[in-house]
Amino acid sequence: MIPLTYLVFRRDKFLRINIILGELLIEKGMSQHELSRRTGIRQPSINEMCRNQTQRLPLNNLAAVCEVLECEISDILILEKESIK
Repeated sequence: MIPLTYLVFRRDKFLRINIILGELLIEKGMSQHELSRRTGIRQPSINEMCRNQTQRLPLNNLAAVCEVLECEISDILILEKESIK
């Protein structure tokens, strides 16, 4: 299983999409189980997102997480650029 992290290769750099949901849950004081209950997203899917091992991320799941956590998409997903040497 390839994590969502190494998603895009552009010319001389990797563009990584990191999911930082686990950090956000700690910040908000919410468990994965509670987020699962409030969003209707299966707990194993929430766990994969928290471990940054999601293969695909449906937009409706992302929207549900943002609604429950009262945050923006940019609070959950981070785009990092890494040059290839």
